[in-house]
Amino acid sequence: MNGITLPSWLSGLSGKGGSALAAPMIIILLLAMMVLPLPAFILDVFFSFNIALSVIVLLTSLYTVKPLDFMAFPTILLVSTMLRLSLNVASTRIVLTEGHTGGAAAGKVIEAFGHFLIGGNYTVGIVVFIILTIINFTVVTKGAGRIAEVGARFALDAMPGKQMAIDADLNAGLIGEDEARRRRSEVGQEAEFYGAMDGASKYVRGDAVAGIMVTVINIVGGLLVGMLQHDMGFAAAAKTYTLLAIGDGLVAQIPSLIISTAAGIVVSRVASDQDIGTQLVGQLFAKPQVLYITAGIIGGMGLIPGMPNMVFLLLAASLAGVAYMANKRLQQPAKVEEAAGGPGAAGAPAAAAGAEQEEATWQDIMPVDTLGLEVGYRLIPLVDKTQGGELLKRIKGIRKKFAQEVGFLAPPVHIRDNLELKPSAYRITLKGVEVGSGEALNGQFLAINPGMASGTLPGLETTDPAFGLPATWIDASLRDEAQGMGYTVVDAGTVVATHLNHLITTHASELLGRAEVQALLDHIAKESPKLVEDLVPKVVSLSTLQKVLQNLLIEGVHIRDMHSVIETLAEHAMHTQDPNDLTALVRIALGRAIVQQLFPGATELSVMTLDNRLERLLMQAMGAGGDGSGIEPGLADTIAQQAGQAAAQQEQMGLTPVLLVPGPLRALLSRFLRRALPQLKVLSHSEIPETKTIRVTSLVGAPG
Repeated sequence: MNGITLPSWLSGLSGKGGSALAAPMIIILLLAMMVLPLPAFILDVFFSFNIALSVIVLLTSLYTVKPLDFMAFPTILLVSTMLRLSLNVASTRIVLTEGHTGGAAAGKVIEAFGHFLIGGNYTVGIVVFIILTIINFTVVTKGAGRIAEVGARFALDAMPGKQMAIDADLNAGLIGEDEARRRRSEVGQEAEFYGAMDGASKYVRGDAVAGIMVTVINIVGGLLVGMLQHDMGFAAAAKTYTLLAIGDGLVAQIPSLIISTAAGIVVSRVASDQDIGTQLVGQLFAKPQVLYITAGIIGGMGLIPGMPNMVFLLLAASLAGVAYMANKRLQQPAKVEEAAGGPGAAGAPAAAAGAEQEEATWQDIMPVDTLGLEVGYRLIPLVDKTQGGELLKRIKGIRKKFAQEVGFLAPPVHIRDNLELKPSAYRITLKGVEVGSGEALNGQFLAINPGMASGTLPGLETTDPAFGLPATWIDASLRDEAQGMGYTVVDAGTVVATHLNHLITTHASELLGRAEVQALLDHIAKESPKLVEDLVPKVVSLSTLQKVLQNLLIEGVHIRDMHSVIETLAEHAMHTQDPNDLTALVRIALGRAIVQQLFPGATELSVMTLDNRLERLLMQAMGAGGDGSGIEPGLADTIAQQAGQAAAQQEQMGLTPVLLVPGPLRALLSRFLRRALPQLKVLSHSEIPETKTIRVTSLVGAPG
């Protein structure tokens, strides 16, 4: 019957219930070791297990590919530290009570460490113990703790950017919901892991301090117990108890040093798809030139008289052999490529013929990139991570800034090289169509004249591709001189990034597709689900909402305040579904934000307005044509000419060119003047907040 009960009990422990009982059993075991006296044999078992545990942890850390693959390490660090301290307490008890009987009183493990490792000389033992403790406490543990601290700080700082990158990939359709959820969880776990490692490293440092104190206490206590209680001489007591104390300390410090090394390996490794051993062998012995040079240096040292010549020459020959094998291994892929029909091989025509025989499929239709950047071959270093290209980081910053300012996430920019372009040229495409191009001389700087620069600079004269300002490409040595003359000096990467940012902002309405609108609604629904649910599609359709938002973006109005947009549409969409009418109502609701965007911090608004007679004529034209098609061509030319002159005067005075008109005329004049005067903004009276005062600087259409 007992034979049946025991296996069933063991099988219960091996299941999920056993895993749940593991932690309480370990805590009870540690407490029992501190309180209950243990025989020497049991101590030997636990000391051996402690050493085996430390080796297992070290090997596991070596074969770990990512830190998160060993997430339990901080907890293991704490448990192993408590195990060593519990063993210290148990061994101290048996050393002080039974130490006078001989070196085997505390078990064979402590005796072996006290006699075999240090030769039975307690002076040597003390020195070895102090050295091991200093290495553990000052070098390994302190370094691992600092790396964990910095890693935790960097992981926390990088969390928002990583989360935004995951959201961007999700919105772009590159990953699904499950993959995004897994990545978010991994980002959070990484930050928690480094934070836990930062705290757990303090346990190891405390363990090293405790090891020193326990050893000193054992030596002093052993002397007092041996001399006062067991009538031993000072020399005999010192030798017996010091050897036992040093053996006990070494049994604890060596596993502690191994665990500390494992902690340093886990937190100091760089993320890769290879374990530490593969990385060390693959990177340290991968370059034959390095190994040949090292073999030559070591061989030269082996020829010096008085040196251990045989050792140095054997080592140099071994390094030369490893270098020869590495060089031979590097040459093999080229031969394989040539044999398999690589570039210029006889197999290429056959492969091409096989490709021609394949039937066309739907996979041959490649989707058009919403945003694209094509570069010539001289600009490839700007977009190549391996060559330190900074343009990729700047493009990420552009998309983040655009999302924060405009109110939605722009599609990712797909970058590719184009050998058909000039070597230093680039081209920006929108839905496969070129919307901007320019040249950027990598390694030089573009000195842009903002209108106040004095003097000229030697170099290639050109224009700023983003804003059309006169500029000159100059050498890096003239950068400080150009800045002193009043030029704005930027590098080639900044030129491309600024041009891209300008075009993304200009074409924001075309970048807001239905997918982006839906993603924006999903983002708002996380905080206000009822608000979104009541609007789309019950009150307005997704296409109508998209058209309203596009109308706002066409005129440069940011859509960050989506709550006001949704509330306005929910209030008025019952009466009209016309996107233009709804846009006018939304603009009134966003009036304060629009004015703040055009006149930041100003209480008095300097604007242009229409002459009363011209205003009446336009109102009559609105009544005749409905949409303003009744405006005479001559009157239209006069309005455009005078509006352009008034806008130029506004800009010369350092003011934003804004035309203030009645509400019914705003949409008409905005569409009419937008093509000729893109810098001119048209506002209606109803969009101006009551707290602002208006100062009219010029009248459009006034006689003379």
